[in-house]
Amino acid sequence: MARFRVTAGATSLPDDTGCGILHVDMDAFYVSVELRTRPELVDKPVVVSGNGPRAVVSAANYPARTFGVRSAMPFAVAKRLCPQLVCITPTFGLYGEVSRGVMEIFRELTPLVEPLSLDEAFLDVSGALRRLGATPAELGALIRARVEAEHAITCSVGVAKVKFVAKLASGMAKPDGMVVVPAAETLGFLHQLPVAALWGVGKRTEEQLLQMGLTTIADVAAAPLARLRRSLGTAVGEHLYALANGHDDRAVVPDSAEKSIGAEHTFDVDRHDRAELALRLLRLAERVGATLRQRGLRGRTVSIKVRFADFRTITRARTLLTPTDVAREIHRIAVELLTEHAPSGAVRLIGVRVEGLDTGESGEQLVFDSPEPRWRDAEVAADVARSRFGAAAVRPASLLTPGEE
Repeated sequence: MARFRVTAGATSLPDDTGCGILHVDMDAFYVSVELRTRPELVDKPVVVSGNGPRAVVSAANYPARTFGVRSAMPFAVAKRLCPQLVCITPTFGLYGEVSRGVMEIFRELTPLVEPLSLDEAFLDVSGALRRLGATPAELGALIRARVEAEHAITCSVGVAKVKFVAKLASGMAKPDGMVVVPAAETLGFLHQLPVAALWGVGKRTEEQLLQMGLTTIADVAAAPLARLRRSLGTAVGEHLYALANGHDDRAVVPDSAEKSIGAEHTFDVDRHDRAELALRLLRLAERVGATLRQRGLRGRTVSIKVRFADFRTITRARTLLTPTDVAREIHRIAVELLTEHAPSGAVRLIGVRVEGLDTGESGEQLVFDSPEPRWRDAEVAADVARSRFGAAAVRPASLLTPGEE
């Protein structure tokens, strides 16, 4: 597996020809989220769990796992295995907040995101090379970098031709790595693995396969299909035979229609200057407005998210009379919310979100004799220019860096 693996700091990426599916899985998600504010515990065995007599471990970090501690294990058992185990009580609501931010990173890259839980998802990035100018492996590396920079946790990524292989690859990438399986090497990757690695093989099915003399995925691939049907049942036999031969026709199925579109930025150094924060809000509003227009959506509610240096986080929102997709309007409201609700304090992260989305088919409410310029027309024209000449072709003057004027 070494030739497929990419770890932090790698300067080159392996061949990802024919790969369009990513599986992204957060590393020890619940514990990692909690340890952001408890850095002194990073190298100690830690679980997130209640501590009552019937408490169950929700998540264990990697030092705890070396003692045999696992999620879903009774806490009392975990404590016996590792007497020095540190227990953190769950912070309800926090994990969903971080999950939403991570999933938003995914959706900025592709609309084809299929969440499996709070901490993992499949992404179909097969159109990325044409649309974003990035290969699947490059997007996997970008996701890992952004998740760590914006949320201070790590994730592992599998890149492959099909979902089943991508999920296997992400498991092999843990922790904090990426495994790329070129399409042409799919069978070579699979066939050396034990039968238990096949998706859907539990303890009972594994025992049946071993009794048949099938110990590796290569054995299952070479077995007569009729024999697998007869021994395991038609549906299971055909399913495992297809997987063993690298076939998995399941598409990435996005979750329900988008309820909001947003963008966030985490600063390398905490920021105090509200004028600088307002400028960052403009960049984010530009991204959100462009995404809304690209997808033919408008939203009624503009919200901001501010995370302070101590990781205290606030969200504030305002609902409009009519839905908008205009970055200038989004930015104006975001700045007002920042001024009213976060007038001071060091800021680590800032974000803008538009909610209450619709397709805008009801039309735009007109205001007669309005002295305001038609900002939407200007932004649509800028969208066209950027699509033809690149993202930097048209920007607000305030976002130009010195020397670009």
